[in-house]
Amino acid sequence: MESDLKNRLEQLHSNIAEAAPLIHCITNPISINDCANILLAIGARPIMAEHPSEVSEITATSKALALNLGNITDARLESMLIAGRKAKEMGIPVVIDLVGTACSSMRLRYARSFIDEIRPEVIKGNVSELRAVCSLETVQNGIDASEAELVNKENKAVYSGVFGGYAKAHGVTILASGPIDLITDGNTSYFVANGTPALSRVTGTGCMLNVLTGAALSAIKSIEQAFPSDACLLACLVLEISGEKAEPVLMNKGAGSYHTALLDEVSLISAEELIDKAILL
Repeated sequence: MESDLKNRLEQLHSNIAEAAPLIHCITNPISINDCANILLAIGARPIMAEHPSEVSEITATSKALALNLGNITDARLESMLIAGRKAKEMGIPVVIDLVGTACSSMRLRYARSFIDEIRPEVIKGNVSELRAVCSLETVQNGIDASEAELVNKENKAVYSGVFGGYAKAHGVTILASGPIDLITDGNTSYFVANGTPALSRVTGTGCMLNVLTGAALSAIKSIEQAFPSDACLLACLVLEISGEKAEPVLMNKGAGSYHTALLDEVSLISAEELIDKAILL
């Protein structure tokens, strides 16, 4: 990892804890508690308002907006667009998690419309969800990515080109999560090979990654030459290295204890450890 990137990641990590940014999350009720707790663990402050009548006002007080299409409702769809418009108006960074766009035409239509209008800083999803948004053929597998479509060492250059082209055309950064994460803005691409299957034993880890990205995005303006891709990279490393460190607890005590241990590790991990343990392909 080159020294400038190390410095940016260290500053992003420390600035979140120092600034304690308020992150407005409109997410699904399945993961709302975990998203709130992981933001607290990294040093940010969560607010989970989702009523259409108040989200504009709440977003205006926040440092980042993290949105999620999981378990969607009419009210949440309306609220996300209202909040997104306020964030765009005020220059507040936005990340949207494209949950289910590979298996729901309604979510896919909404996601494309939202991206075209709001131009969020980051669009996040698994590879299948992102392929759908990019108008590529995809294998429907519920909200999970198809094994055949995952990023690997053999296809990573192809995905970097395809997703990078979409990112450039739409002015966004793409975060494709999976066993190997791809982060690209069309100019710079990162491939992150950290993580563990143990993370799949806890529901909502993808949602947690989304709000961690929001927290990291909130710190970008305070750091010279920092980019949304840096925020995505920091979020991936925080969650995935913490998941690796907590894994022995899963083996020894079970999934419930692993859930708690994951939050413990996020709250304790240092920037130096993130950099030392990062696996970038």
